Amino acid sequence: MEKYLVSARKYRPATFASVVGQKALTTTLKNAVATNRLAHSYLFCGSRGVGKTSCARIFAKTINCEHPTPDGEACNECESCLDFNRGTSMNIVELDAASNNGVDDMRNLIEQVQVAPSRGRYRVFIVDEVHMLSQAAFNAFLKTLEEPPSYVVFILATTEKQKIIPTILSRCQIYDFHRITIQDMVDHLSFVAASEGINVEPAALDIIAKKADGAMRDALSIFDQVAASAGGNITCLAARESLNVLDWEYYNRLLECFLKNDVLTSWTIYKEIRDNGFDSLFFINGLGAYLRDLMVARDPATLTLIEAGNETRQAMAAMAAKCTPDFLYRAMCLCNDADLNYRNASNKQFLIELTLAKICQPLSPSHNNGSTGEGQLKPIAATAAPAPQQHTQPAQQQPAAARPAATPHSSHMPKTPAATNSTTTPQRTTPGQSRMTVSGMKIPTISIRHGAQEETATPATVSRTSPRRSQPFSEDALLSAWNTYISTHPQAHILINTMRAAAPALTSRTRFTVTVQNQIQLELMEANRSEIMGCIRDALANDEVDYDIIVNTTSSPRHTLTDNELLEKMKTEAPLLNRLIEDFRLHLA
Repeated sequence: MEKYLVSARKYRPATFASVVGQKALTTTLKNAVATNRLAHSYLFCGSRGVGKTSCARIFAKTINCEHPTPDGEACNECESCLDFNRGTSMNIVELDAASNNGVDDMRNLIEQVQVAPSRGRYRVFIVDEVHMLSQAAFNAFLKTLEEPPSYVVFILATTEKQKIIPTILSRCQIYDFHRITIQDMVDHLSFVAASEGINVEPAALDIIAKKADGAMRDALSIFDQVAASAGGNITCLAARESLNVLDWEYYNRLLECFLKNDVLTSWTIYKEIRDNGFDSLFFINGLGAYLRDLMVARDPATLTLIEAGNETRQAMAAMAAKCTPDFLYRAMCLCNDADLNYRNASNKQFLIELTLAKICQPLSPSHNNGSTGEGQLKPIAATAAPAPQQHTQPAQQQPAAARPAATPHSSHMPKTPAATNSTTTPQRTTPGQSRMTVSGMKIPTISIRHGAQEETATPATVSRTSPRRSQPFSEDALLSAWNTYISTHPQAHILINTMRAAAPALTSRTRFTVTVQNQIQLELMEANRSEIMGCIRDALANDEVDYDIIVNTTSSPRHTLTDNELLEKMKTEAPLLNRLIEDFRLHLA
């Protein structure tokens, strides 16, 4: 019986043409082989599962091929290619820097570099996860990487390029691997399914590709998992159940609730999602991404921005046709606010349910597309039979003198208990008008169609903004306020030490300078500017005061004494202190 081999290894690329989703990069490597313009060191960067190590092996095999094709591919027939395919080639050395990251490991590598190839033209050293090397190992590797023997080629691979020191980066040709697109994954998975004789639905491949998050190796592993669970017949339902993914089926049902203003059903769907083990924050972020895709799907020109297969894109376009841009924009704002407030909410379930209820309501007639939930909301239908309704005259037809004065939230709540059994027609405002939300004040409204529209307050409106303080102050008062901030922030050790060494110097009526010793202190003072100035302005009763920062480049920075140095200095200046320390057996904590 043939031993089973996972798809990620069985269908691992063996030629540049079989690499998925990296066409531009593989073309560059093939041209370098075809024109014999090879560098001595390469750095392959990218996220997991995008083909870095596979391309390194293909490149190593190709440059040692005895009869490469005109387009830069290996022939797979010569002795060098056959040795590589059998895994017996002595010219290709792989090192895992995650487990061999010390100086001794790097010295062993440097010793192997001195051995010339027994067959072929080059010895290729592939160092995977090179960012895991220690600082000392990097330094030991620098000279060999810069000037290796003519028969040596280094190929470094990493998932975190930012952790590699600049001296290494400057000695390599850097190739950035892209995340593999959904469509490329779907195409490759379809090829694998056909090769394995597995029936699969295109929508199921979309789910697998999205779950893989841009990594082809992950996609093949997930494909094997779903195929084993589904018994060789992968359906969309089988993929969802096997992977327990929160796919667009849930969001499509929620969209129907939104369009029907059905709050209670949306809450039921949300409960179903929670019962299936999905986190509420993950759900609300997924809903926001789904609404974004609907906005994109409204225009065929932007349909390609959706990371999905063609069938899924067309289905999204059909759903998007049911929605207006105003609704999608407002719903996205509500989801974004829920995401921002989620971590501080004491009742997270209530926050999500309130967000769903707001999305279910129709748009405000005042064109308020914000996420505050303002405007006229459609009441949630009660399950009990409604009481007999007493129709009143619509608000639009009441004489101006008979209309009651506006009170806060008057558009949402009845003024008396007797009004609960009657219905009134909401007061609608035309575009360009403001709604009265605070007594005696008119608030500007913002709309996608009409933009910001401001109205001046009535003559009775009184400005409540505080006057800007400008109390004169002396340099002694400024220094006192400066020291007050230092004394009230004892835990910010680095900041208060910087402030103690940088005493303020008044340069004008409202400005003073602070002299720091280096760029780090400058950035620290800039980062805390608002908090420092808030304290000083309150102490001086002057809102115009501010400071400038100067970096001292003329003299050497002041030496700050350590605790031990300070103690020794005190012993020298006060000899009796030694006796006190000995008698009471004192020591530094």
